[in-house]
Amino acid sequence: MRNFGLEDINIVYEDNHILVVVKPQNMPVCPDASGDKDLLSILKEYLIKKYEKKGDAFVGMVHRLDRPTGGVMVFAKTSKAAKRLSEGLRRGEIEKRYFSIVHGVPKDKQAQLTHYIIKSPTRNMVYTVPMATEGAKKAVLFYKLLAVNDKISLVDIRLKTGRSHQIRVQMAAIGTPLFGDQKYSEGRTLPRYNIALWATELKLFHPVTKERMVFRVYPPIDKIPWKYFDVNRFLSINIKY
Repeated sequence: MRNFGLEDINIVYEDNHILVVVKPQNMPVCPDASGDKDLLSILKEYLIKKYEKKGDAFVGMVHRLDRPTGGVMVFAKTSKAAKRLSEGLRRGEIEKRYFSIVHGVPKDKQAQLTHYIIKSPTRNMVYTVPMATEGAKKAVLFYKLLAVNDKISLVDIRLKTGRSHQIRVQMAAIGTPLFGDQKYSEGRTLPRYNIALWATELKLFHPVTKERMVFRVYPPIDKIPWKYFDVNRFLSINIKY
């Protein structure tokens, strides 16, 4: 596994209250059992060095991305900002948009997917289960088919709930697993490819100024399978459902 550092982090925006960054794929967001360098720790080290802090630096984690997923994230630099952003997330004021490339073509060009899912802690996998299953959590997303290239499709995804592995397991449940997803694609992708899931857009209200802010970042468009689609065209427009 690659040993990440600050040089791998693209800082999109920074002020006294928030940090907006691009998380690389295959980097954990926070410390985990792997012991690999994580984004939260790197950002703390960055702030300590930049502002010559003698102690620890505060970095508040507002939301998460699964380790294989890359893309835009916001972190708080103060406890006040963290509290306000977290409240905004609970109220649905923070909007997250993803691009994904999936195997096959979804039956419907756009749809709402609702499943009940449960996670196996021993296997680190999520499964769809009947609604009445003990411990099951409701997972809801909206998707829209953007383009098709042979046997793969580019899909725009908006989350209504934020569950672990949600996009991966829900898209697999309708027969269109994510390209590069070794857990849920049943061997349809070679291991050398990263999962084709990218947090492309983040909309939020600034926790202090209340300004509406929109951040868009590109997936690795020069790499397989992203290079098979005109991602730039779809990222530069507002996609309506």
